[in-house]
Order: sequence, then C-alpha cells, then structure tokens
Amino acid sequence: MTDLPDSLVSFIEKEAVADRSLAVVNRTRPRPIQDMLEELFAEQSVEIREFDVPGTEEDMVLLLNGEGEVIASSPLRELEEELLLVNSDLYVTGAKGLDDVSLPAVLEGLSETPFRVRGYPAAHSEKLPLIAMSRYIERLAWEHGSGRLRSSFQRLSRLDDERGTREVYRQLGATDVDVHVYGVPDWLPPESFSGIVHAGYTGEFRTSWFVVHHTDEADTAGAALVAERVDDGAWEAVWTFRQERVRAVNRYIERTL
Repeated sequence: MTDLPDSLVSFIEKEAVADRSLAVVNRTRPRPIQDMLEELFAEQSVEIREFDVPGTEEDMVLLLNGEGEVIASSPLRELEEELLLVNSDLYVTGAKGLDDVSLPAVLEGLSETPFRVRGYPAAHSEKLPLIAMSRYIERLAWEHGSGRLRSSFQRLSRLDDERGTREVYRQLGATDVDVHVYGVPDWLPPESFSGIVHAGYTGEFRTSWFVVHHTDEADTAGAALVAERVDDGAWEAVWTFRQERVRAVNRYIERTL
C-alpha cells in the first residue's frame, strides 16, 4: 500500500475479504459458552462451527481458511477470559490493566477481516474485540518502550473520565514511546501529560477510533486498529499486523490529523 488514501475508511474497504471461520473442537465447556461465542460473531463474516474430533485436544478453537486449513488455534478458555466472560467496564475502571492483557491467537489471526459492530444499547458485547485489540496494541507499545503510538478517543475527556485508560497512558508516559492522542477537545490534559495532543471538532477527530503502534526498527512488529463510526452508532473496523499497512495508517494520520 503506497498511495495515501483519502480517508481512514479506505483502509477498511481497500482489502479483499478473506474466507475465515472459527471451529470449536471437542467442547466440554457448558453450552452457554458456545452460544456466547456464536452471538459475539453473529453479525460478522466469520462463521462459527463446532466439531468433535476423536484423539485431539478438548475445548480448542481453530481459525480456518476457506480450504479448511488451520491458521491459528487458541484454548476456548482464553476466549472466555479475554472476550466472552468480561465486559468493557474492566478496561474502563482499570480492573484489567496492561499486565493482564493478552490476545488469543485466533483473534490475532482475524487481522485483515472487516468487522461491523454495534455499541450499547443495541448490543452488549460486539465492541469487545475492538476494545481488546486496542488495549493489546497499547500493551505492545508499552512493552517495546519506544516507537510511536497514535490513539483516537473521539472525546479527549475519556483520558480523564476512564480510570483504566488514564492509568494506561500514565504508564506509557513513563516510557520512551512517542504518544499522540486525538479527539474533540472537551478536555485537555495537564502539562504533566507526556504526550502530544491533536484536537479538532469535525470529521475524523469526531468519528474515528484508531490505535496504531509504529516503529522504524526492522525487528519490531507494529500493529494498527482502524475503525470509523457509521450509521446508528455502529463501527466498521479492521486490524492489521502487516507492516506496510501499519506504516500507511501511521503516515495517513500523521499527515491529515
């Protein structure tokens, strides 16, 4: 991806959609867990299936391509702990901090897969994959301790209102990460905030949700989540670990916001 798109939405729409499905294998966990997984992905292009395969491990989730080949696998328990049995309050309040964040391999494997999710009250949990991915990318930046992190909050006051978010960016400020935050300036950080504020009242300052960690080091992988709010409070989103795309997203934000 070399040409600079004309909007963040272009990053979501530009790629062809790969055929992906999730298969729960040899489930012994209660049926409601399966129901929750199916509900979480009900509005997505990712089909949820269930198989019994003799002689293989119990309670595994496999990410399959269109030919039925296994791309990634995760214990079902990991999806419970990171998505199915949690809610966004754990992130907002800080009960789930950076040290606690991990990403199931099957969720990482859904990179380049467009999502369309609804927020509350239309849906209670559809946004959780985006929330989990956002915090995971923040953790990547924190662990690496350098590079650039660009994060959009729609309203900058979320940096103050959400205790968990406030603590994450305090921790990031103690590193050498070059932190940039974006949003409507309904609140401005104090002088002690060790980041650069980009504020605006219109367009993508108000409607975008992105978290991008980019570094120039060849041996360090970056990551990007890009989402745009569309009709009825829904979000269209995609995440990527492909370095040329991460660089392109970083470059677009740097030049336009």
